[in-house]
Amino acid sequence: MEVDKMDENEWKYHGEGNKSLVISHVQDVAVASFRLSSTKGILTPQHSQVLRFLKYPAEEIENPRQTSEEAFQQIQNIVDFSKNVMKPFLGEKYVHHGEAVKLPLDFVRQLSSKVQQKRPESRCDKMMDTFSGYALCLPNLTKLPDCHFSENRSPLCIEIKPKCGFLPFSRHVTKEIKHKVCRFCMHQHLKLANGKWKRLSKYCPLDLFSGNKQRMYFAIKHLLEEAQNNLKIFKNGELIYSCKDDKDHLQDLNELAQHLKPYFYPANGLINGHQSTKAIVSELIQVITAVLLSSSDSCRTGDNRKVHTSEGRGCCEASLLHRDMHRKGNTCLPKDCVLSKILQAQMLDNLDIEGLYPLYKRVEQYLEEFPKERSRLQIDGPYDESFLEKVRNCPSEDDGTVEYAVGKVHQYRVAMTAKDCSIMIALAPCGEDELLEPSLEIQPSKTRFAYAVSILDLDPKPYENIPQQYKLDTKIVNYYLKSTQAREDPSAQNLLLDSEACTLLFHPV
Repeated sequence: MEVDKMDENEWKYHGEGNKSLVISHVQDVAVASFRLSSTKGILTPQHSQVLRFLKYPAEEIENPRQTSEEAFQQIQNIVDFSKNVMKPFLGEKYVHHGEAVKLPLDFVRQLSSKVQQKRPESRCDKMMDTFSGYALCLPNLTKLPDCHFSENRSPLCIEIKPKCGFLPFSRHVTKEIKHKVCRFCMHQHLKLANGKWKRLSKYCPLDLFSGNKQRMYFAIKHLLEEAQNNLKIFKNGELIYSCKDDKDHLQDLNELAQHLKPYFYPANGLINGHQSTKAIVSELIQVITAVLLSSSDSCRTGDNRKVHTSEGRGCCEASLLHRDMHRKGNTCLPKDCVLSKILQAQMLDNLDIEGLYPLYKRVEQYLEEFPKERSRLQIDGPYDESFLEKVRNCPSEDDGTVEYAVGKVHQYRVAMTAKDCSIMIALAPCGEDELLEPSLEIQPSKTRFAYAVSILDLDPKPYENIPQQYKLDTKIVNYYLKSTQAREDPSAQNLLLDSEACTLLFHPV
């Protein structure tokens, strides 16, 4: 099938975030799948693919600020950053960097019109890029290639955005609360006040990254109860569970259990009613936990070598888990598991934004005097081996140079990407007679699964966003301190609401 004959009806809406929109091919991976070659312009049989398009504010679509060449470079930067920077930190087996491809403009525009009706209203303030023709081609990681499965037990995929898994340990932190309560839990209060969410999530990233199965169980359970933007579940590539802010979570879980029952209780009539939902969800959580703790050395979580990285981690005081459980839960993760890889990359942020911001200003002052140095310092890329060396070889002590400041800024950007990445867990039930590589098989409970783990959303975080991150950090901490003080002192509640209402109205996040 040639690119100039591509049919928009063979593609469907898959999902979107703040900066990009994703479509996937409609054909089942077991029937036919395609790979888009950027050099030959041919779709060739391989495994299921998705196309990821950039998004822009609606008012810019007719008169885009970026040229086609700049749009291509933005996508190529995503490819290069994933391939040359994040893959060395996160591991070859977890990162699929994809490739930039050029598509016919007629196809892109027709596709945009087709998927528009499927988009959530809250996302329609931005439109899919229809002027450049460029997209990022990636494997469809909601499906497992080369796996045989029955109609009733199609592949599952759980997408988790875990967020930051440690408490800052930097001496530059000025508010003690940041050493006690994690960023995610504090940010929930500001998002609730802004109207972003109607309910607080009980999920705490530190529980998920703890390596303690009991804490991880509760973390995943809370993600299922209040998914927000942090959890999605797909069945055969179709979204079956995500954030539905206007619905009761128990009803959602009951519906999810009906989808999942054939995977964990294939014989009808074994369990029914409320216990059925509870038991099925418990089975799902056990499978997710086992996969997150699996490593390349062994898929059996009990056999994995452990890594203790307790510095700056521990427990979040906002977590609802009993403190006795926190004390008993050692902070350890298998060395090569996906959570350990992500956490190590996150902890490149060892200064916190409060320590990083003065270094950013040092770089800015230097660039004002020597603007041509921007290219040598690789502020805007290219994201190649030289950039990776700047990240890896940054001195541990500040020698007052701009090279040190740039190195820490680059480390911070890598860490921010790791804090905002997504984990994709693809699962397919397999029969007793199917032979799999040990690292591709897991059986924590009743069902034997083939599985694959990937890490997505590895875009470079813009250098220019550092001042915004500094202001947001201050706002999150100050609001959390005021809101917790108001709960302890009822007489302060009205004052908090009045003052924050004005702040939030005129200074939105």
